[in-house]
Amino acid sequence: MPSDELVRRRRRRPRWSDLTEVIDPRAFAPPTTERRLARAHTLGDLRAIARRRVPRAVFDYVDGGAESEVSMARARAAYRDVHFHPAVLRDVSRVTLDRVLLGKNSALPVVLAPTGYTRMMHHEGEPAVARAAARAGIPYTLSTMGTTSVEELAATEPTGRKWFQLYLWRDRAARESLVERALAAGYDTLVLTVDTPVSGARLRDVHNGLTIPPMIGPRTLADIALHPRWWANLLTTEPLKFASFGSWKGTAAELADSLFDPSAGIDDLHWLRAAWPHSLVVKGIQTVEDARKVVDAGADAVVVSNHGGRQLDRAATPLRVLPRVRAAVGERAEVFVDGGVRSGADIAAAIALGASGVLVGRAYLYGLMAGGERGVDRALSILRTELTRTLRLLGVADVAELPDGHVTLSESTGR
Repeated sequence: MPSDELVRRRRRRPRWSDLTEVIDPRAFAPPTTERRLARAHTLGDLRAIARRRVPRAVFDYVDGGAESEVSMARARAAYRDVHFHPAVLRDVSRVTLDRVLLGKNSALPVVLAPTGYTRMMHHEGEPAVARAAARAGIPYTLSTMGTTSVEELAATEPTGRKWFQLYLWRDRAARESLVERALAAGYDTLVLTVDTPVSGARLRDVHNGLTIPPMIGPRTLADIALHPRWWANLLTTEPLKFASFGSWKGTAAELADSLFDPSAGIDDLHWLRAAWPHSLVVKGIQTVEDARKVVDAGADAVVVSNHGGRQLDRAATPLRVLPRVRAAVGERAEVFVDGGVRSGADIAAAIALGASGVLVGRAYLYGLMAGGERGVDRALSILRTELTRTLRLLGVADVAELPDGHVTLSESTGR
């Protein structure tokens, strides 16, 4: 056997050419938004970047839920309880992700959900999200509580598919006006949110003292030092206000309780069905009985949703309710689901369990906070890549083939 002396490598002086082969010059390049986003390979990565880029109160507004946030935890747990059943020796060299949603093709089975106060997350706000959605070939839903008007958004991004989300306000003339404006501006789908007779108790916002818009006080000064760019963008662009009704100074919960109509009933849905000639979606369905009721009243689709865990804590978990709602409404209406979606694999699971498509909110807001419009692009790119990979590993060449025994959802105490 060779001795230690014989096998020991001889040392030599390193040459510059040796170093140039192992040094990555990109690692020493100045930090840019593109480089920061390129390091994000999951939505969790984008969430971590977002947490560093915006004030704590803003991040917590997006990231948090109601009360003890049990509903949020259960939503994520449900996706962890999914079991995939792949098929092998299938041709998955080409994978089809597009699907028809409410009569029009969508490049992904994904809709960007309505989110309020979007310019608080990034000064570009709703137009940035709508442009990213248009590039991705998927619908974007503007919220009644948005910081961009229905007309401005339509003018800023005229090519993409736009939905409008409506809350039932106490002021009936004002809500009728919103419907007429959305119709005139060319929105093709109206989404009625029905799970907000009053605001949920979002305790992170309470503890952070969040107001709309954020106010500067003693607690804020340190935050300004930590997030100077966010504050500079807020203070040097047009004032942050609600596009549908103007300014407000107070908490989000106080605003919701002053605006929303707790007496709204099925007659309001009948009125909306008569007033809106295009696709009508009812969001916030949590029982089979309510799904049947709103479809009987003329809804073209329902969203099985507990408002992302931001309203009634410990409400039913949407993914677990989804198969029952799908079976109950059959082909009479499309069924969407939201809450807890954090990956392309989650999207595949939801489709396989009966969803026509999924709505995502936090997913793209993490991208918006992390890098503005380019951050939303990155979030959608991540979802597309993950969904494609999941389908291939399942042996499925078309997302429409997913409801075919590829997924089961195990029992859990968090239902």
